[in-house]
Amino acid sequence: MSDSLKPAVDEQGTTGRSRTGGPAPTTTTLNRLGAIPHLGLIIALALLAAVGMVTVPDAFGTGSNLVSVLSLTATIGVITVGMTFVIIGGGIDLSVGALMALASVWATTLATQAYGPFVMIVCAVLVGAGAGLVNGLLIAYGRMVPFIATLAMLVAARGLAQRMSDRRTQLVQQGNDAIVGLSTTRVLGLPVLVYIFAVVVLLGWILLNRTTFGRRTYAVGGNPEAARLAGIDVRRHTVLLYVLSGLCCGIAAVLIMARTTTGSSTHGDLYELDAIAAVIIGGTLLTGGRGSIIGSILGLLIFTLITNLFILNGLNTSDQLIAKGIIIVVAVLLQRRSLATGT
Repeated sequence: MSDSLKPAVDEQGTTGRSRTGGPAPTTTTLNRLGAIPHLGLIIALALLAAVGMVTVPDAFGTGSNLVSVLSLTATIGVITVGMTFVIIGGGIDLSVGALMALASVWATTLATQAYGPFVMIVCAVLVGAGAGLVNGLLIAYGRMVPFIATLAMLVAARGLAQRMSDRRTQLVQQGNDAIVGLSTTRVLGLPVLVYIFAVVVLLGWILLNRTTFGRRTYAVGGNPEAARLAGIDVRRHTVLLYVLSGLCCGIAAVLIMARTTTGSSTHGDLYELDAIAAVIIGGTLLTGGRGSIIGSILGLLIFTLITNLFILNGLNTSDQLIAKGIIIVVAVLLQRRSLATGT
């Protein structure tokens, strides 16, 4: 055989294939590892857990700390599910924290509490969904940029919450202990609100991955014009995405009322930034068309663990914010590199 017809070899004299003719074992293993969904996020979580076990072993690995982490994740996590849908659909929602505050205040007024816990829950959910509907109409039919429309809603919702509560914290009355019970009642060692969060994540995953609504969300976020030509009512779908986000804010309001036993205009401060950051770290493109619920939740868990580690180690809150900012920048740069290489 002539030299030109011989298989190419590497510097170590191998052809990159095993003696049996199959791919080299190392290459196969790397390919299999690369095929694991969200492997990088899982490794990051494992590293953070290892840091916690090394630096504060007596506090980090306890059951009470685990419950604390999951309870904090639950409230922001429900909002993150709605945010994932919006961003995959090509939008953004800056009003989620303010909507949660408004829903909590509206649900804890004396007039609303007089009708009992069930009406309080329905009120919070309807307020969130109603505000989301306004966002969607302004963006889809009013042709407003999502950033501007939701920023206006953020300001207006905070102002309305302050006006309704007179800037005072409203307590959940004793007759509505069922609300507080979502946080104090435990099943298999975990508060009920954690299970509510799990149900929201499961339903969100099914809606995004197993329904026509989910496929249309990816289509609208990836290429709105192509989606329109394919017969999708892009404007109506956009409205539904923001209603869904508002609905999640209403559910989150119920959870934070259960955790704090209050409704307040200060609830949810900067939650929108945490939710957006979690979605980005989870691999969802800011330009829309690609993302996942599981990735967003893993991203949120990374943020929550960082916060937990800073608190347990007594580190400065400002340093925590700096660390989060660096993580966001790195995540966006990795996204751009992924798009540039076509992976």
